[in-house]
Amino acid sequence: MGNFLAGRVVAVTGAGRGIGRAVARAAAAEGAKVVVNDYGVAADGTAPASEVADAVVKEIEAAGGEAVAVADDISTMAGGRRVVDTALERYGRIDGAVCVAGILRERMLFNMTEEEWDPVIATHLKGTFTVFRAAAAVMRRQRSGTLIGFTSGNHQGSVSQANYSAAKGGVISLVRSAALGLNKYGVTANAVAPVARTRMSAGVPMELKEIGEPEDVAALVVYLLSGEAAAQGITGQVYTVAGPKIAVWAQPRELRSAHVEGGWTPARVGEVLGGSVGADPMPMLSQLAAMESAARGAARPNA
Repeated sequence: MGNFLAGRVVAVTGAGRGIGRAVARAAAAEGAKVVVNDYGVAADGTAPASEVADAVVKEIEAAGGEAVAVADDISTMAGGRRVVDTALERYGRIDGAVCVAGILRERMLFNMTEEEWDPVIATHLKGTFTVFRAAAAVMRRQRSGTLIGFTSGNHQGSVSQANYSAAKGGVISLVRSAALGLNKYGVTANAVAPVARTRMSAGVPMELKEIGEPEDVAALVVYLLSGEAAAQGITGQVYTVAGPKIAVWAQPRELRSAHVEGGWTPARVGEVLGGSVGADPMPMLSQLAAMESAARGAARPNA
């Protein structure tokens, strides 16, 4: 057992499998008491069961750590609150809330149904909010704590996962809002965009050139939960970890601007958008175009 998180209490959602499980185990291995939350559902959010959360608690206890399972649905306010309440009732405080829980329901935007949209937004985005909301109230009183949301590189956009992409973009904005609103109380908030081998990444419709293991992600999360990260003032950040690589994403900011006297007309807008202001190319759109071009070339019969 290590002591990087000695004396801290950490709640992890989606902790029954994959990255969440790795985070829970790593936090416990570094001395944290862990609330293991997992609703136990399949990758599409169906068939809930409590066994996966209980199993991770047993793994942590077998390794000499301390943990408690909460098999609640964090897409509800009551479920998110129970995760935090369990930490308070069992351990008397909460120092970190890590929201990993997520599901996938893939469909092209023009075919996506409400039943495919709502649960994905509810699990990823609302599920992060419910836990953040409950934890932030406690951390504000403690004047310390760390919130960690899980996003994805897909916040840039996705061909067939508009629901997932929208939710992950929302998580980033939620994290940045938490960082701004809670900074004066000594509470930090950051987001992690992992690239790791999990049951969710197995369905990604393109090759992931840089990919690691859940344990790589867990190491970053443990650091962000630590007092050392808080002392460095790390907050409002989005980090990617992909095997041996760690990267930080840029903060959103204006690139170029133009001003006009006498008000805008469509013609004047066209002039500046075609000139001084221009556009910022989408990297993923360029990648997609290259893939489609390569596919057409491969399908072309030999001359």
